[in-house]
Amino acid sequence: MTNGAQALITTLADSGVDVCFGNPGTSEMHFVAALDAVPEMRGVLCLFEGVVTGAADGYARMAGRPAATLLHLGPGMGNGLANLHNARRAHTPVVTVIGDHATYHQKYDAPLQSEIEPLAEWTHGWVRRSASVADVGRDAADAVAAACATPGQIATLILPADISWDEGGEPAGAVAPAPAAAADAAVVADIAEVLRSGESAVLLIGGAATGIEGLSAADRIAAATGARSMVETFPARLTRGAGVPNLERLGYLAEQATYQLQGTKHLILAGTQAPVSFFAYPGKPSDLVPEGTTVHTLAGLGDDVCAALGRLADLVAHDTEPRPQAAAAPALPTGPLTPQNWVEVIGALLPENAIISDESNTSGLLLPMATAGSPRHDVLTLTGGAIGQGLPVAVGAAIARPDRPVIALQADGSAAYTISALWTMARENLDITTVILNNNAYAILRMELQRVGAATDGPKARNLLDLSRPDMDFAKIAEGFGVPAARATTAEELADQFRRALAEPGPHLIDAQVPPLF
Repeated sequence: MTNGAQALITTLADSGVDVCFGNPGTSEMHFVAALDAVPEMRGVLCLFEGVVTGAADGYARMAGRPAATLLHLGPGMGNGLANLHNARRAHTPVVTVIGDHATYHQKYDAPLQSEIEPLAEWTHGWVRRSASVADVGRDAADAVAAACATPGQIATLILPADISWDEGGEPAGAVAPAPAAAADAAVVADIAEVLRSGESAVLLIGGAATGIEGLSAADRIAAATGARSMVETFPARLTRGAGVPNLERLGYLAEQATYQLQGTKHLILAGTQAPVSFFAYPGKPSDLVPEGTTVHTLAGLGDDVCAALGRLADLVAHDTEPRPQAAAAPALPTGPLTPQNWVEVIGALLPENAIISDESNTSGLLLPMATAGSPRHDVLTLTGGAIGQGLPVAVGAAIARPDRPVIALQADGSAAYTISALWTMARENLDITTVILNNNAYAILRMELQRVGAATDGPKARNLLDLSRPDMDFAKIAEGFGVPAARATTAEELADQFRRALAEPGPHLIDAQVPPLF
């Protein structure tokens, strides 16, 4: 006989979900035991649920299909919500399995009893509670199909313990996800006329359009019409480097985005939304679309954005080729590390086909410029702004693509949120080189303190933005988790240690001492 957990895991594997990141508890023990009955499913243990959910996000961004997560009751999901928020903003497909108390036990209001559905609904995705062991296989298949819709989303399946252990489960066949909607031909034609008008236009792309196909189409359009093609501020996965059109990214700071968009008569959206300020600021607008600008939507989040861009390019740029970025690595710098020169070390030594998990925050503002002509690579950014994403996303990316080197560029304050991801890197022997940008400060908040117009000279305020006293020694922390580590204070040391880490298999960490930019 097959129990509910076995039916669920078999269905996930048959539906293409063959990795499960987990941090289980008592209510999930039959799921854990069932892993040995389904050899196609790989289980990966993480020490904190925020690492579980972030790893699932990174895995799907690189694999193009979801991983599963296994979380323990409502508190386990609560611990993982920050990186589920980032996954939601990245439109990442994730199948989240949440164990719950047995159905007959819930009325007793045990200490870990909580309402899981409100937490799951907060992710704005698909939510279902399995009601019987006979249903659990079909529920799992539906969850995968829901996660893989366009755009991708978080599908949460709540699994009561008795549904997991009861006999009589039946695996279900895979369910095809709903296809992406095709762009309206009339809309494409109208936007082509806008581009032919000669009026100032910006084409802003996001979602699936930030791969080579979408970038090439957007660059063809820009080259042929004079419009500016730009990438949304925090793309889930951006392909860039030598041989790839180098499109400018919309700035994070409202002042920067306003400058980039000034004078625009037409803003054309493809796979993204109209830009807004990340926060409210006294006396400044939240809507970053310039006054008098007409907004056109070529393809929405649920549309086949690459096909829409291709059709538009064929109308306005049928005889125009994309303009690939020339190979041009920066020269290796010398001297003490600074926010300006550490990025040049990465740009000069970045290996072919690397994956960068970028949560370098203020220390990495110059990274795009330094790596523009480096070998072709993919960048995974902090899509939702909830810090603590970088190391978990690197874990998932490395498991999804073991054939590619993964580089985690990680701010120190953010690293402390999910530092236990290093343990999973060591346990799974993942080829991840982590560079901690250690400036002993929440530097971005120092900047924000000034930008919101608050006082900046109070000792209590300064204390809340300071990460010293004591200083964090990330090299020692990494070694404690089983990751070889070194410390760099100069560009020469960083270059030497980065080369060595890339040459050796398995995880490595470099604690790079960089002064704060703010």
